[in-house]
Amino acid sequence: MKKSKITLKAFQILFLCSFVLVFTFCNKCKKNTANDIKEVAEKHKAKATVENNPFFKDYDTPFNVPIFSKIKEAHYMPAFKKGMKLEKQEINAIVNNPEEPTFKNTLIALEKTGELLSKVSAVFWHMNSIDTTDGIQKIAKEVTPLLSKHENFIALNDGLFQRIKALYQKKNKLSLNDQEMRLLERTHLGFIRSGADLKPEDKEKVKKINEEMSKIALQFRNNLLKETNNFKMFIDKKEDLAGLPQNLIDVAAEVAKKAGYKSKWAFTPHKPSWIPFLQNSPKRELREKLYKGYIMRGDNNNKYDNKKLIAKLASLRVQKANIMGYKTHADYRLKINMSKKPENVYKLLNRLWEPALNMAKKEVKEMQAIIDKEGGNFKLASWDWWYYAEKVRKEKYALDESKSKPYFEVNNVREGAFYLANKLYGITFTEFKDLPKAHKHAKAFEVKEVDGTHIGILYTDYFYRESKRSGAWCGDFQGYSNIEGKTKYPIIYNVCNFPQPVGDTPSLLSFDQASTLFHEFGHALHSLFNRTTYPGISWVARDFVELPSQIMEHWCAEPEVLRVYAKHYKTGKSIPQELIDKLQKSSHFNQGFVTVEYLAAALLDMNYHTLTDAKEVDTLKFENDYFKKIGLIPEIISRYRSTYFQHIVGGYDAGYHAYIWAEVLDCDAFEAFKETSLFDKKTAESFRKNILANGGKEDEAVIYKRFRGRDAKIDGLLKKRGLK
Repeated sequence: MKKSKITLKAFQILFLCSFVLVFTFCNKCKKNTANDIKEVAEKHKAKATVENNPFFKDYDTPFNVPIFSKIKEAHYMPAFKKGMKLEKQEINAIVNNPEEPTFKNTLIALEKTGELLSKVSAVFWHMNSIDTTDGIQKIAKEVTPLLSKHENFIALNDGLFQRIKALYQKKNKLSLNDQEMRLLERTHLGFIRSGADLKPEDKEKVKKINEEMSKIALQFRNNLLKETNNFKMFIDKKEDLAGLPQNLIDVAAEVAKKAGYKSKWAFTPHKPSWIPFLQNSPKRELREKLYKGYIMRGDNNNKYDNKKLIAKLASLRVQKANIMGYKTHADYRLKINMSKKPENVYKLLNRLWEPALNMAKKEVKEMQAIIDKEGGNFKLASWDWWYYAEKVRKEKYALDESKSKPYFEVNNVREGAFYLANKLYGITFTEFKDLPKAHKHAKAFEVKEVDGTHIGILYTDYFYRESKRSGAWCGDFQGYSNIEGKTKYPIIYNVCNFPQPVGDTPSLLSFDQASTLFHEFGHALHSLFNRTTYPGISWVARDFVELPSQIMEHWCAEPEVLRVYAKHYKTGKSIPQELIDKLQKSSHFNQGFVTVEYLAAALLDMNYHTLTDAKEVDTLKFENDYFKKIGLIPEIISRYRSTYFQHIVGGYDAGYHAYIWAEVLDCDAFEAFKETSLFDKKTAESFRKNILANGGKEDEAVIYKRFRGRDAKIDGLLKKRGLK
């Protein structure tokens, strides 16, 4: 998943949240004394914060990476406030410039605003995602409404918009080059889509909606983190660990120990714990308990419940879309994506739904046959799927995941991704051990061209911890830009949630997790290779952005690449051909399930965002009625239920289909390599130039066609998923 870039410009709205902290004391005397002490302390703290705040000066580090060790929680709010104040002054200077608008005094000036605010935002929201604390969450709640108001100040600033509009209306007379013209057009469009051209009363409505949505989104994410971390299934009988791999048992013992239990084992809804337990435990009642601990997150009718939040968010999105002149939120969102309109999304999803559902029903029959053969007197349920799917895999393909995991040690897999990038593009990765890092799990690498030219910095942070949000993503502390000859090079990070090493056993991945590492690395390459002059044109369509990541998964599975990186962590021997053959033969294994659970979530996303009525829905009824309507079988739960569908809260609203839309592209694009050779230099050069380095300089359909010589065909996707 590509993390949405945090740039506080007019067309980008932060969806964050608010919080008020109130201190009280018991009696008047104590209150006065405490206030006096607090006042003095706050003055000293404020002075120290200003004088020592790392954000207020250059980092003075190699490559200008953040100086994490010196950044304290007390530094964030002063930096946020000063950053907003400075950017407001910069915006006002543009607006109040008595000279006629020019590209330089308006567009270039706008691109250069908010440097401090971007600097602190990049670090703060990264830390909130990868190592949050109660203190960081309180800051997030406090700063969210301030940032939302600040964003509205820019996005709905009539004086600023009028200068941009004046330039846009005479754009063909300005003698702009291609990137300059693209920046003008995108900036103008961004202001229009933010509501800058609305009537004053409608602008006020949009402001209030933006601020309310930001509060809801942050509360949703905080609730989900609490729900995920609060659930632990403790086991105190050793016999209940039957069938589980030893490394999972060791991790569970560590989790229980941290929770205060020395002779128990704890399993959690985090995927490194959840999936292998469901795959291997013969204890059906325990599988059900852990499974429901995951799917009921945000739906437990407690203070962390997300049902009303998602309903309110969907309602607000309808209201905003209507104000902006669109029938639905999906119409509004898809306008700037490759898919363009809801009908095109539904056309693709519905084309895949029936064949995927039919395949899933066949998979149910295979698993039910095993249950019946073993004398199980029950019907397959959703919490049984993982366990019996593993039995099918072993029976049909003689493939046991516990036998393949030793070949996917996390560092070897990472080196495999680096090897692939070197073979395709000639670039190298050198670990920089002394570079400041955001967490002890992180590693830093300098990325260079074949001739040694610096490209950028890549951080990796792969291991699960309770302070990290779930999932995997890519983001940046600094993107590439070259405004007026001042070059800034990318500082990118990849984040995953893989099992931590335990004792002498390193982090061993499933093949799916290895694919995830390659996937996020693809996003990193996209950001590292981007060479757009202006940040304002560096973003690409949501349903195109997964192409650079998903194409990497194809190489991950190729025998020629597997033999390079898949090495047994004890013996160092490459993965045997027999195991490669089994992986290849099982490529269509469980694809009915995988496709159906994904499509169910993508269709649910579209159903929320094609609502035309702003009335708040009953979340559970809305969800259940829709799944019944499309025929989702009870043995499969949607990959994301509404209450933990973090994607549609954090930027993939009316956009979760992007993965399958981009899969049409990545399957077709990979065929270009298969038609020549796996590491064909000419094809790789074209892919880098047209897809990876292009950023948002041109329309995505145009650059894809330039790379491929034609529009993408769906055949490759159907073949890959076994639907053809």
